[in-house]
Amino acid sequence: MARGLFVVFEGVDACGKSTQARRVATARGARFVFEPGDTPMGEDLRRWVLDAAAPMTPATEALLMLTDRSHHVTTVIEPTLARGESVVADRFAASTLAYQGYGRGVDLADLRAATHLAIGECEPDLTVLIDISLEVANERRERDHRDRFEAEDLHFHERVRDGYLELAAASRSWVVVDGEGTFEEVDAAVDVHLERLNWRRG
Repeated sequence: MARGLFVVFEGVDACGKSTQARRVATARGARFVFEPGDTPMGEDLRRWVLDAAAPMTPATEALLMLTDRSHHVTTVIEPTLARGESVVADRFAASTLAYQGYGRGVDLADLRAATHLAIGECEPDLTVLIDISLEVANERRERDHRDRFEAEDLHFHERVRDGYLELAAASRSWVVVDGEGTFEEVDAAVDVHLERLNWRRG
């Protein structure tokens, strides 16, 4: 049985990645997943890691994210792909590199090694970065200061966005889509890249 395709959507908050991931999964008959919190154990981890009132070091934050991802891969993502079903994810390993690495300053080499331990050989076939300026991101969302990441200042989010763009530039399995266009324009740009995977619509 052929292995399913694994497509990941990444980007800063309010870029539209969640909307695109859900749309693509529905249109192409794939399983939609998200991180963190897509399993019962992950729900608890998500509450802990997002709670801005709970003191947490960058390393602890990263390890909680990786714990959720390891469990997610072994219980949901990998079994689905092995059955020949495709998976579309709202965030995956690159989020940890962008947020905890570039954003928080955790050593990237350490994060890459820990990520390999967490996910093994479960790598995306394609990562789509939906890129928007931080000015547009701030216009689109209402900041929730109870959320650890939304409560961060502009400089943090600038580092995260710059990190994403650096990751995309360094990999042939990434594409960057301008997320500031109309819904129809973003949909069309994403679909062009998906067609290159020879992925038929469901």
